[in-house]
Amino acid sequence: MAKDQPFSEDSRVKIPSILHFTRLGYKYFSLKDEKYNIDPETSIIVNEFRHQFCKINKITEKQSGDFDDVFSDLKQTLANDDLGREFYKKLISADSGDYKLVDFKNPDNNSYLVTTELANRNGEDEFRPDITIFINGLPLAFVEVKKPNNPEGIKAERERINMRFENEKFRKFINITQLLIFSNNMEYDDTTADQLQGAFYATTAKNSRVRFNNFREERKSEIIDEIKDLDEDIEDYVLKDTNLEVIKHSPEFISNKDIDSPTNRIISSLFEKKRLAMILRYGIAYVDEINEETGETVIQKHIMRYPQFFATRAIARYLDDGNNRGIIWHTQGSGKTALGYYSVMHLTDYYAEKGVVPKFYFIVDRLDLAKQARARRKVHSNG
Repeated sequence: MAKDQPFSEDSRVKIPSILHFTRLGYKYFSLKDEKYNIDPETSIIVNEFRHQFCKINKITEKQSGDFDDVFSDLKQTLANDDLGREFYKKLISADSGDYKLVDFKNPDNNSYLVTTELANRNGEDEFRPDITIFINGLPLAFVEVKKPNNPEGIKAERERINMRFENEKFRKFINITQLLIFSNNMEYDDTTADQLQGAFYATTAKNSRVRFNNFREERKSEIIDEIKDLDEDIEDYVLKDTNLEVIKHSPEFISNKDIDSPTNRIISSLFEKKRLAMILRYGIAYVDEINEETGETVIQKHIMRYPQFFATRAIARYLDDGNNRGIIWHTQGSGKTALGYYSVMHLTDYYAEKGVVPKFYFIVDRLDLAKQARARRKVHSNG
């Protein structure tokens, strides 16, 4: 359906999603606004990155001579053939590195921007995510949407995502991206193994297919107060900028703006600012897998699944209540080893804030589990 017709995937899913980001405190900006200086190689908003870099590292703009070196170093790091591992180390080394890229302890100290149809180009190759999300000017996440009731479109779009991630010309884009959402704004269909409807999240992949995950919210009360009322002036600006003013009063558009639509629910769950800080800081793991046929090491990138996310949070709450022992019960295949990795990363900082240097022991009854755990290379702080 043409973009200028009222009921396309843009009007049904994309624009309501952008507006929901603004409810969470993200600022929408137009690509027509020349004050946003976007680097064509990395899609980083350079002036926003510079401003925030100075702010969170508590230096004045006049003292920011190191910024050019930092920016140049980041661009070189993003060119690595490592699925973004070195960049991620820099991203999360906030408390032990020479400088911070993101303030994880104080999420409100960061800036949050969102735009649509930002082109990532390399020569004749181009990729335009439906929605790009910037933290301190860094394009760390994106959202791809499809209109509902289009299973063949879902299959095709998933294939396109995998093809783009295999394309070496998009290496910098792949390396800087940490989180992606893929949605057709429908409820999950739990009756089939090959789910072709719903709102899914993932991280990037290169030598394997992207692993799309469901997210089932278990603690909506934590985030509901962070969802503000929609500002009508912002809504009018977004609709005008995207040439969709005609849909404003349509019943379908009004329905799709609801905070409980499938796409808006997953945006709330993952992009509420404190939630996003936790996922970026503790919810990503690089795994080195050995190809048994070739002997080559293949890098995989995993993201915390929602049971692991809530279990990690539950451990900290349980400790806060004065408890010192407990059991987490997970079924087979639910990611127990990954939970061990993510929770250790989270608890290391939890105890550090209390002045405690903890020790962790990983006890297994099979050697293959020890090998599986060893494959998860620590990328926090010391690398």
